[in-house]
Amino acid sequence: MQNLARSSSLPPPPSAPAPSSPASSTPAPFYASHQKIYPKAARGRFRRIKSALMVGLLALFMLLPWLRWDRGAGLPNQAILFDLDSQRFYLFALELWPQHIYYLTGAMILAAVGLFLATALAGRVWCGYTCPQTVWTDLYVKVEEWIEGDRGARIRLDKGPRDAGWLAKKTAKHAVWLLIALATGASALFYFVDAPGYVTDLLRFQPGPVATGWILFMTACTYAMAGFMREQMCLYVCPWPRIQAALLDDESLTVTYQDWRGDGRAPLRKEQSWAERSAEGLGDCIDCKACVQVCPTGIDIRDGLQMDCISCGLCIDACDDVMGRIGRPGGLIRYDTQSAQEAKAVARKPEPYRLVRPRTIIYSLVMLVVGGMMTLGVLLEPTVDVSVLRDRAPLYVTLSDGAIQNSYTVKISNMTRAPQGYRLTVSGPRGATVTAAGGNADGAAPVLGAEPDTVQTHRVHVRAPAGAAVAGSMPLTLTLTRLSDGVVHQAETVFLAP
Repeated sequence: MQNLARSSSLPPPPSAPAPSSPASSTPAPFYASHQKIYPKAARGRFRRIKSALMVGLLALFMLLPWLRWDRGAGLPNQAILFDLDSQRFYLFALELWPQHIYYLTGAMILAAVGLFLATALAGRVWCGYTCPQTVWTDLYVKVEEWIEGDRGARIRLDKGPRDAGWLAKKTAKHAVWLLIALATGASALFYFVDAPGYVTDLLRFQPGPVATGWILFMTACTYAMAGFMREQMCLYVCPWPRIQAALLDDESLTVTYQDWRGDGRAPLRKEQSWAERSAEGLGDCIDCKACVQVCPTGIDIRDGLQMDCISCGLCIDACDDVMGRIGRPGGLIRYDTQSAQEAKAVARKPEPYRLVRPRTIIYSLVMLVVGGMMTLGVLLEPTVDVSVLRDRAPLYVTLSDGAIQNSYTVKISNMTRAPQGYRLTVSGPRGATVTAAGGNADGAAPVLGAEPDTVQTHRVHVRAPAGAAVAGSMPLTLTLTRLSDGVVHQAETVFLAP
């Protein structure tokens, strides 16, 4: 207590303002509370593009699980299905097993490099038009506009009294939001189960605990992120805004404000001619802030390119609408490149857009190579996969006649619709023989069976006779020859001895 009292009596540091001085300036806080953004409805070509993509992408997400694809008797007929029970991924005619994980790696590389290419060409167009966060947020905002009204009406409603009208509108909005979120959660589930069958279970309120948890989880995520977090997901959660700075260059199309034409900004006075305005050093921007009001992240594009801009183009629609009403040409805010802006500011003439540049060529080549490798992999995909695992305890066994024995587990993935048999032979230590557990006691080469569309496991023993000059580790090749057509598959391992 004495130390606390002594420390409290110390004078404030010189840099701190005197608390009793009313004229002292208050330092800016390190943290600012979130200010709710009320985006105004925009009208124009970019809004129409966003609306069309929103409807198309939502319809695609909801309807894809209902597409049918005939794969034959006993197999699922859903065109796109992540079948976790059988550990298969069905994509129309393509069937992927767990060992085909490299296709997922290739798809992720294609998605990442494709995103790099799109950013190098036209900035954050993915974020502005096709990102799921943007699509679902657009839908939620449309519902909000439909029930509560446009920007001004929503602001007045939130600042007004909490009466019956406020309660009715808020209840209706959140009810529709929850229905959309619930439909989203159910549609996400349908990619992992048979959609028609599970609809019946849902209608009977018998979806099962795992399915129920998944639907509730997706519903909560959709409701929270599209209804409440919105632009905060883009500003604070998503890492892409921090990455895009390294992917943009002076030739990338971004949403730009042409300051050489718009500054200085000032409201347009009544009866003021544009000649008078120009003589006063004023530009075309009348500081109406229409571009700010329609921005879904609440930024002012006139401050220059910013990390928070998602390149949706709604500010272009709003500005073009204002320019048309005051008799000025559009394009004060537009998609343009930094180099073109600099050329216009100096010479007042446009500069052609360079689509082909070193980075766009590199990204395109990477996508072409990876896509080509994946296509070849699909076309040349074998119908069987063989893996061999050698026993580690014990490493080897010395038999009574002096022979050395190693044991192995052979897994055969039969990706065909018919049962198959494979004759097993080995090569490695001189005179080595192979036997299957429970069979070929007569010394004949064993035949390993594999049921259709399953992974069959066999246990085999390889013996090197006494005096075979085996010591340490030697390479061993197991060869499986398919009885139906003679196709050969080999697996490499080792044979251990003292």
